[in-house]
Amino acid sequence: MRIALLSYRSKPHCGGQGVYIRHLSRELVALGHIVEVFSGQPYPELDEGVRLTKVPSLDLYREPDPFRVPKPREFRDLIDVEEFLTMCTAGFPEPKTFSKRVARLLKVRRDDFDVVHDNQVLGYGMLDIAQMGLPLVTTIHHPITYDRRIDLATAPTFRKKLTLRRWYGFLRMQQKVARKVGKVLTVSESSRQGIVSDFGVADPDIEVIPLGVNDEVFVPPTKPRVPGRIVAMASADAPMKGIATLLESFAKLRTERDLELVLVTRPTPGGRTERLIDQLGITEHVKFVNGISDSELVEVMGSAEVACVPSLYEGFSLPTAELMACETPLVVSRAGAIPEVVGPDGQCADLVTPGDVGELEKAIAALLDDPERRARMGKAGRTRVLERFSWHAVALATAAAYQEVSTSSTTKGASSTTGGEAC
Repeated sequence: MRIALLSYRSKPHCGGQGVYIRHLSRELVALGHIVEVFSGQPYPELDEGVRLTKVPSLDLYREPDPFRVPKPREFRDLIDVEEFLTMCTAGFPEPKTFSKRVARLLKVRRDDFDVVHDNQVLGYGMLDIAQMGLPLVTTIHHPITYDRRIDLATAPTFRKKLTLRRWYGFLRMQQKVARKVGKVLTVSESSRQGIVSDFGVADPDIEVIPLGVNDEVFVPPTKPRVPGRIVAMASADAPMKGIATLLESFAKLRTERDLELVLVTRPTPGGRTERLIDQLGITEHVKFVNGISDSELVEVMGSAEVACVPSLYEGFSLPTAELMACETPLVVSRAGAIPEVVGPDGQCADLVTPGDVGELEKAIAALLDDPERRARMGKAGRTRVLERFSWHAVALATAAAYQEVSTSSTTKGASSTTGGEAC
């Protein structure tokens, strides 16, 4: 099949969108399909055989100058104007404006593709694409309503809550579009339930296809693990990721143990994470790592005696599965889809109540004190990944979904033509 794979942003080394785009596209090509990725900035890293069509935005959130003011010559059309004005009023424009741009591109390339796969854009342009007669499949990793609830609950001021409500304004659009696009793929039963309850999508329209792990890249370490090292992979300043809970637990553990915490993330300078680290007096014992290659990331994952996923919610948590592939023992939150990924408590990970500092502290301490259980847990984690989480399997199931919607679209078209002739 000829597949157009759409993603409004595809950051290569962190963030589920870029990881999903890269590995799914590679495996679809390996199955013999033709894949062309359409993406806004940041653009993805893609493997040989996958074509990239860049759909440039104004790139208003780029590093190191997010929320920048573009020069007048950068504005190309009214979509750019809308993008900038939405940002100026504290909204997040990218899903909507990307969907308009890519719909415009596909309108003149309608005959180049057999199916379009929307990677959680859910902009109004997706409805335009469907109206062109292109079969459409949409992946919703998890409804962003969860992020909104947690961010609002942790907002320090009423003014901040108002700003957040404006930022998450795109969700009204996504909820409307999700109910109309037809076939929806998601990555866990937890996400399926959230899509039904928060987005109002009919359950029969949703299919669960778990994410995969590249088990040839994410492998057990060949070097000894660093004594006392704890690793976490999460957006440092996103309340949903629970880093504050981990930092408070780590600070308590540091009073009796020689420990080091490595956070694979880029914190906002002067943001809540940096401020909390300073308040807890652990600056010298917390290290940030970011912008590293896959091989360097695997080395970091495999260097830890214990890894922690303290999130308040996850639609899947690919880093959890990648850590399991590296045989790194885990302490994780009993939240969202994380229990689905790690399986029964104690085999591949210890599960704790999300947001509970004391419970997290005790679980990490117990695991640090039991090297034999850490080794058993690590091996069980890799075995579970090998048995359940494969990008090849993801591609096979996704291609079957493409075929389903393509066949359905053809059947509807034929019925419509026959009906017209009968009249």
